[in-house]
Amino acid sequence: MSRTDLLPDAGPVLSLRHALYRAGRDYRGGITALAFDMVMDNDSLQKKLKLDEERRWLTPDELEEVIRLTASPLLLDALMRPAGVVWYKPVPVPATSEALKAVGNVLGETAEFVSSMHEAARDNVWELHEVLALEKHGADVIREILGIMAGARQAMEDRKDG
Repeated sequence: MSRTDLLPDAGPVLSLRHALYRAGRDYRGGITALAFDMVMDNDSLQKKLKLDEERRWLTPDELEEVIRLTASPLLLDALMRPAGVVWYKPVPVPATSEALKAVGNVLGETAEFVSSMHEAARDNVWELHEVLALEKHGADVIREILGIMAGARQAMEDRKDG
C-alpha cells in the first residue's frame, strides 16, 4: 500500500524533523525496509519519523542507525547546519584533468548563481531562501573539491596517478 507523501517537493534545505521523514521515505523500500534493516517494529519507526508526532522521538542509537543506513545528504545537511559546519564524505574522485575541469564548471555555475544574487548584496537585505540557497551551493563546491583532493591522495598512496 502506498502512502501519501506528507512532504512533496521538499526544497534544498529541511529542518531536522523533515529531513528524518524524507530520509525514511527515500530509503530504498521506504520506511518499512528501513525498519526491517534497523531490526525495529515498522509502526514504531513510522511514528518516530512522522512529521507531526511530538510524543515519540528516535533514541540516539536509532538516530545513528538512520544516519548510517540512509546516508541522506538532506539529513546530514539538517544535522550540520545548526553548528555552521559542512559535512564531507570522502569519496575519492580520480584527480584527472577532466575531473578538475568538472570542478571548474561547478565553480563557474556557482559563480553565476552568486552573481545573480547581486540585488540582495546591493541593498544588504538577504532573504532566508537566498541565504539557504547560497549555503547549499557553497557546501556543494566544497564537497566537489574535497573529493578531488581525496582522489589525488588515494592515487598518490596507490601510485596510480590519474
